[in-house]
Amino acid sequence: MKPSTGPSSKKRVHFVSLGCPKNLVDTEIMLGALSKNGYSVSEDAESADTVIVNTCGFIEDAKRESIDKILEMAELKKSGRLKNLVVAGCLTQRYKDELVKGLPEADLFVGSGEFQNIPDILRGRESGNSEKRFFHLPTYLQKDETPRINSQGHRAYIKISEGCKKRCAFCAIPLIRGNLQSRTISAVVAEAKLLVAGGVKELIVISHDFTDYGWDLRRQDANAVESPYELLKALSDESGAKWIRVLYLYPDGISEDLVELIRTRDNLVKYFDMPLQHINDDMLKAMNRRMTQAEIETAINRIRDKIPEAVIRTQFIVGFPGETDEQFEELLDFVEEQKFDRAGCFKYSPEEQTKAGSMSGQIDEKTKETRYQRLMSLQRKISREKHKSLVGQVFRVLVEGFSDETELLLKARTSQQAPDIDGMVYINEGKASVGDFVDVEITASHDYDIVGRIV
Repeated sequence: MKPSTGPSSKKRVHFVSLGCPKNLVDTEIMLGALSKNGYSVSEDAESADTVIVNTCGFIEDAKRESIDKILEMAELKKSGRLKNLVVAGCLTQRYKDELVKGLPEADLFVGSGEFQNIPDILRGRESGNSEKRFFHLPTYLQKDETPRINSQGHRAYIKISEGCKKRCAFCAIPLIRGNLQSRTISAVVAEAKLLVAGGVKELIVISHDFTDYGWDLRRQDANAVESPYELLKALSDESGAKWIRVLYLYPDGISEDLVELIRTRDNLVKYFDMPLQHINDDMLKAMNRRMTQAEIETAINRIRDKIPEAVIRTQFIVGFPGETDEQFEELLDFVEEQKFDRAGCFKYSPEEQTKAGSMSGQIDEKTKETRYQRLMSLQRKISREKHKSLVGQVFRVLVEGFSDETELLLKARTSQQAPDIDGMVYINEGKASVGDFVDVEITASHDYDIVGRIV
């Protein structure tokens, strides 16, 4: 990540933030706390005294990436100025005993409920404290006074809750992050205003399930107003953001009122990120998704009937224990029929301490791979056709900067494209600056990206 560096200091910290946007917000809170306490941020790990790796422990690939990055950073202790290697985040929280024992290369282990105390932890080590383990509650709920430095420039993620009340059979999030804890609407809106005042054009609302927001507060206080509808309305009314995007809406909470609110507000982008995981009722029950095919289709139809231009993004799991060929074919037919604007796919990964991890009927890796390739091949075809239909149309886009491959192309996003998830708009004619909104005519299309010119 490339945050703004603070004043010159002997105490230089480099961050490696892995995993989801929620993890990135935690990294930005650590960045804010350290900057407030006299540390400067180094974009170069080789010149840092301290490296903090904020890990992900969600699925096997993410765990492996985290371990590899920790070991890569540990090599700097042999040749560079690195004194402190700090391992933080979900992997640390989930495997605290195993990591402390198995990674002697690391100096400090900080759980997902204590990362906000990172200045005190580092000061303690500097003063001779030999303690390596710092674990408290599974989560830290961001407070009004929590310092944070946004590393994303003209866009920012805003985290509205921690933990999750759902218990999907394949998911380890409640084991790592605990039960649902929601921030108040006033706290979220106050942070949103600060971010917008700092130049943020797009707010991206994140949580483990947006549609469960406020459930815990309403249980504690019958007069609590916190709900997905009221939060989104308040952000639309008060934040000042040009675009407000919501990620992770579950179908069972997509009410008519919520869809109508998104339809009528110009600054609420018509983008529904709705993880479905499967469509077969038996598979949904085995996954403990607590919804049926009929309920999923009702949610999809509600969105498409009220907002025909809305983009629906989803994701599926293939190779879940017990998934038959017939159930997979049913899923494939559903994707073909619905023609989702965006769809991702995961090959099921058995996770320790989850219900699905000990289920019978585990699917072999070859079958998972075959199913994954078939589904993604179908989705590429759908995406290609949808992008062809955009040629000749004009869209308002948010400019992100130069293309990673050449400075002859600008890259941007329409409201239909979420950052780091969906494709990009590459601009080959016209000039603009990062953070500008400009109108672009689409002139060419590819499987996931589109090309256009500023008009």
